[in-house]
Amino acid sequence: MKNIHLITEIDHLLDTYCEACFIKSLLRKEKGKSAAHNFCIYSCTVGEDIREIGEKLHSK
Repeated sequence: MKNIHLITEIDHLLDTYCEACFIKSLLRKEKGKSAAHNFCIYSCTVGEDIREIGEKLHSK
């Protein structure tokens, strides 16, 4: 049951902050999908939050 809450939290973050992210779309356009993905995972504060939630899911 707690996993559902964590997944919902991830979905909320993605929908709220990542869908219309200017930086993500700019990086994707100028440097490609991999560069945008790396930025999101390692440099973006929202990506850090998502990664932390993912670690909680993985540890179960």
